Amino acid sequence: MLSQGNRQTDDVEQDATPTGVDMDVSVLLLGAGMTAALHPLFYVKLLIQVGHEPLPPTVGTTMFGRRVLYLPGFFSYAQHIVKVDGKRGLFRGLSPRIASIAIATVIRTKAKKQTELEPNKENKQTPLRKVMKETSHEMFIQCLSRIATHPFHVMSVRCMAQFVGREVKYSGILSSIGRIFQEEGVAGFYVGLMPHVLGEVLLLWCCNLLAHFINTYAVDDSLNQASAVRSYTKFVMGFTVSMLTYPFMLVADIMAVNNCGLTAGLPPHSPIFMSWLHCWNYLSRRGLLFRGSSFFSRRVPVTSICE
Repeated sequence: MLSQGNRQTDDVEQDATPTGVDMDVSVLLLGAGMTAALHPLFYVKLLIQVGHEPLPPTVGTTMFGRRVLYLPGFFSYAQHIVKVDGKRGLFRGLSPRIASIAIATVIRTKAKKQTELEPNKENKQTPLRKVMKETSHEMFIQCLSRIATHPFHVMSVRCMAQFVGREVKYSGILSSIGRIFQEEGVAGFYVGLMPHVLGEVLLLWCCNLLAHFINTYAVDDSLNQASAVRSYTKFVMGFTVSMLTYPFMLVADIMAVNNCGLTAGLPPHSPIFMSWLHCWNYLSRRGLLFRGSSFFSRRVPVTSICE
């Protein structure tokens, strides 16, 4: 009887294991699919971030009747890329991004499973202390994930930035790894890492803490939809704070291209920056810290008009 019971237990465990594996594969496939579908957006955004404006601005008017110059939006920019490189050109640099998403998903899945196995010690924790503990854990996973995936982010950014100067220096993942290691060593895989990590950490802490304080002190429990409001608070805070931390991501992407041998990262298209702080100050003085944050209603910067 005992052997039969053990056999039944083993059968249950064997049935449960493929289910977990199937879930992991489904998450990876979903992530890869979403990454591929949204890649043209990231591609256009990256080209705008590095300051590439291949199309002339058009004259428009604001809601107050003031005449201004508008830069091309996403659809006009995407049509230009298709005209130059064809429809496949919209997916330049996609393979490193998919590899990055896959690695990040595996790390987060492993970390989540490890957390579930740890004993629960939340007996006397206050809500704020619990939020801080969870955020600290999320921050550790986020930093670990960023360190592991940043080399692929650098490869993807450089593959896309080649559109500016029509280079073919970076193509596949393996050839890009060999090229970066040969020219820049291991440090070349981590250019722009610091602002990227700082931006993600600030986003995580601000989002979680603001959502906690709003749900605790601003949302009244007497409201019928209090639970629904609380469920959306973190999402809204994440969207709002992401706009404030956007300059960190912009600087990280520019530093990934800067002085790597591509036209997009060399004078006269771009200065050579000594550090990410140098890049930040340069963009700040010219009012460009939010360049690429919008795909529509893109006005020509005042500094550009003056120059």
